[in-house]
Amino acid sequence: MNRLSLPLALACGATLSLALVACSAAPGPAAAPSPGSADTTNPADAPGHGAVAGAVEVAEAQLQLVTVSTDGETGLLDLLDGGERTLDRVPAPARVTTDGRYVFADSGSGVAVVDGGAWSWDHGDHFHFYRAEPAHIGIVPGDGPAAITGDALPTTGATGVFFAGSGEAVLLDNAALSTGSLVERFRLTEAPHAGIAAPLGDGALVSHVDERSGATELRVVDASGKPTGETAACESPRSATTTRAGLVVLCDAGAVVAAGADAGAPAADANAEPSTLTLVPLPGGVSASPEALAGRKGRPTLAGVGTGPDGQPGVWQFDARAHAWEWSRSAAELVRAVAVGDDAGHVVALDEQGHARVLRAGEELAHTAPLLDAADLAPE
Repeated sequence: MNRLSLPLALACGATLSLALVACSAAPGPAAAPSPGSADTTNPADAPGHGAVAGAVEVAEAQLQLVTVSTDGETGLLDLLDGGERTLDRVPAPARVTTDGRYVFADSGSGVAVVDGGAWSWDHGDHFHFYRAEPAHIGIVPGDGPAAITGDALPTTGATGVFFAGSGEAVLLDNAALSTGSLVERFRLTEAPHAGIAAPLGDGALVSHVDERSGATELRVVDASGKPTGETAACESPRSATTTRAGLVVLCDAGAVVAAGADAGAPAADANAEPSTLTLVPLPGGVSASPEALAGRKGRPTLAGVGTGPDGQPGVWQFDARAHAWEWSRSAAELVRAVAVGDDAGHVVALDEQGHARVLRAGEELAHTAPLLDAADLAPE
């Protein structure tokens, strides 16, 4: 079976390529979630801590992979006991991504949403872990490549989808998703472009192209999709990520951090405040920002492959809390990087020859023998 290749999977740490699209908890014999049973209260006050009727709470995080082939064949592998099962087929995807629980298979004419049936609830100083029956929830219609942005928690908040071809920005309700239903909080139509729609508080951050100037900006919209008037310039918006310190959107000039409005807070700040959009530019002398940033879910740091002020390859690490960039040069060309998110500031990266490399504070600390064949990492 030909599987879609994702160079690094982050939900379980530095897992290497397969068609890995979800990794949270192992599937079990639990019954499918019942509609209408999701926890929709504020995370800080939620008595269920992410529980959904029909799900089973487990003592620790379980590990699993959901794989999707190029023709839409979908399967699940339990990494703890090696068990495999086949899930419902989805339309042949061109791209596959995950938020750690849900698998989003983008065919170019819609996004199929598959619930991997495993999730964790970040309660600040500890976690709750759940498993339920995996399920194909449905398809979100739209044209062109879709950019997906998840929220801090899988059973509250929302998930944003932006379709480049149709310019449609969709905000899906996570409480409904957790019960097996696709519910759109709103659907906006912008000019077609490669944009983002990212959950922010009760609303979202949506990219918008000015009809007269052609410039792209980020706009805050409320729960109904109405603009609030808060904006920030952002050419080529991409790689939107919810972190503990706020929502981060990568732009050509740097990164925009949207703080406030409960942005990125897993279980705190019940009283929403207006969001603040801050552009954190890259250091002077840098010609281009990374194409993407990635990090462990909920952590404040992200990292991406880029070129430094000296024109050499390496990684840029971004601290959403400190609003700071840090450069680490690599001894080889890299294809993917992720911030581990510990106090030491480590970044794990994969180079073109299949080596895993560890970088920190401007230097490369170590690298492995090749873990992947270089041919598998070559651009298609």
